[in-house]
Amino acid sequence: MSEHVDVVVVGAGISGIGAAYHLQTLCPDRSFTILEMRDDIGGTWDLFRYPGVRSDSDMHTLGFSFKPWVEDKAIADGPSIMAYLRETVAEFGIDRHIRFGHKVVAAAWSSDTARWTLSIERDGEQHEVTCSYLYMCSGYYSYRTAYPAEIPGMEQFGGQVVQPQFWPDDLDHRGKRVVVIGSGATAMTIVPAMARDVAHITMLQRTPTWVVSAPDRDAVANTLRRVLPDRVAYAITRRKNLAFQQFVYGRTRTAPEKVRAKLLKMTRQAIGDELTERHFTPSYNPWDQRLCLIPNGDLYQAINSGKASVVTDHIDTVTPTGIRLRSGDELECDIIITATGLQLVTVGEIDMTVDGTPVDFSETWTYKGVAYSDVPNMASSFGYINASWTLRSDMIARWVCRILNHMRATGTDQCTPRLRDSDRDMPRRPWIDDFSAGYITRMMPMLPKQGDRAPWLNPQRFGPDRDALEKAPVDDGAMQFTRARTRVPA
Repeated sequence: MSEHVDVVVVGAGISGIGAAYHLQTLCPDRSFTILEMRDDIGGTWDLFRYPGVRSDSDMHTLGFSFKPWVEDKAIADGPSIMAYLRETVAEFGIDRHIRFGHKVVAAAWSSDTARWTLSIERDGEQHEVTCSYLYMCSGYYSYRTAYPAEIPGMEQFGGQVVQPQFWPDDLDHRGKRVVVIGSGATAMTIVPAMARDVAHITMLQRTPTWVVSAPDRDAVANTLRRVLPDRVAYAITRRKNLAFQQFVYGRTRTAPEKVRAKLLKMTRQAIGDELTERHFTPSYNPWDQRLCLIPNGDLYQAINSGKASVVTDHIDTVTPTGIRLRSGDELECDIIITATGLQLVTVGEIDMTVDGTPVDFSETWTYKGVAYSDVPNMASSFGYINASWTLRSDMIARWVCRILNHMRATGTDQCTPRLRDSDRDMPRRPWIDDFSAGYITRMMPMLPKQGDRAPWLNPQRFGPDRDALEKAPVDDGAMQFTRARTRVPA
């Protein structure tokens, strides 16, 4: 007989740890376990080990709502974030709920019993666990493979090729010539972190990305913490930073030219007009794709030092000694780092069925950006693309607890989002609108669609999300609550 728990949380990263805290706080009568396929907590922050790995959001909003960030730096490095997560799971007793080395490969829902049966690989063996509610906190990219960017000629390169997601512990880059292919957050972190030790490092990009420089310390937060209790100072700073994030993002939607001019002025002041025009002036507006944060202008400092440079061009082919560009220029190098993106997946690369029918998530409708039409008793955590991830994952955790408590109060076993008759004429819109980043657009065909009315929306805005997830009633006519056909002993 399979082991049964009320809730299974898949993934022990930021979302999973937050889910566990809220479950044991808001649903103390429910049993739960966290299944983590790796050997440690942290998810992204444990997986990524490349030089300089850090947050690109401030830790007062990337941190948990219930656990103050009390370090001096607001833009934190990977090891500091891991220390914060370890402290969190120990402080709140979450570590006793985590099972490492448990990889969920399939999930089958039965409406007869109102249970999921999870197929799990552990130590090369197959196991089963059943649960009443499945809470996916496994992120949106594959931990097994990186995005397979097609770079011609790579097989003939005579040096070393490194993918940041799988950084080798023994890589020696001292005195080497390095080219980083890419212009996202990973590339802009690696370049200044490696610049001081290499002969030269080049960031090779096809097109420019919007960049903003900001201090890695929050002076207001550090001042408040000296005169107020940590929780009070943290709450004030969190609200301040959230308000600022929303203001800036709103301005990029209503006055993009003004934001564009402000960012370009800041860049010109740091590296001059020529480099700004050639390499840091994107063709799209700010926040049409994610802004890259560089703390204390470290990328600009590396460029100004002469140890780093940026080249905007397309690759013709990789040669045995470097990279030949379409312009005819060649970049000779000893190491190529392919910071070309993540391999995105839907719901943790798990095969899912509902009453024997495979679930094609691209054919479903998103329910509040959290659940999926006609898929019972399941939620997935997906944070913000235009703000800190945890702001939304915390809200989703609280919403899941509201759902579970409503089912307990009403004696129901199954909650299923279903289109109402009035919803069936909705236009099918992408799961995320108004965001053209390649890693998101590649993912769109795999994801559910959103409609043009609540609750079939995924606004990706804090205010509307808070209204939908924390203020709107859980029993809204679209989320249908029913009882199992067959009672199963607890």
